[in-house]
Amino acid sequence: MYFYYSAMNAGKSTTLLQSSFNYQERGMNPLIYTAALDDRYGVGLVSSRIGLQSEAQLFQPTTNLFDDIATLNAAEKRHCILVDECQFLSKEQVYQLTEVVDKLNIPVLCYGLRTDFLGELFEGSRHLLAWADKLIELKTICHCGRKANMVIRTDEHGNAIAEGDQVAIGGNDRYVSVCRQHYKEALGK
Repeated sequence: MYFYYSAMNAGKSTTLLQSSFNYQERGMNPLIYTAALDDRYGVGLVSSRIGLQSEAQLFQPTTNLFDDIATLNAAEKRHCILVDECQFLSKEQVYQLTEVVDKLNIPVLCYGLRTDFLGELFEGSRHLLAWADKLIELKTICHCGRKANMVIRTDEHGNAIAEGDQVAIGGNDRYVSVCRQHYKEALGK
């Protein structure tokens, strides 16, 4: 199991879609999942900012990923499972994905955010960091040119927000990736 993580706008979905294409190009059958709660680009789609997209199975908080994947794999052999927005996985779902790797012998590649706008780990990310076989950081840059490893949530006027629900779906209209220094400055820390 692989966990590809980063701040916003580092190309996670683009990398996922490229991986899917690589499997397909070799005659293999990948299976893509994405979070049902993120429907910015349409329901059941993984889309990248550069215009690539693919259909995907949806996972909800109640989805048993092991059972779902085992059923789909029995109907048609799957060579790889790709999970977008994996920060929204539950602890149990991350465990189920480890079972896909260990019992079904299918590689699982997860792509998502490490931390939220408060600098806290998402549940899915916390357990992927603990249980994944390989961790890969995808990098993006802050406006100053340094590596961006934090995300600021902004209001409609572009001001940083320092409180609120952990999950608020949005893109460049709501979030800005920045380095730690500019994160602290934006939040007045």
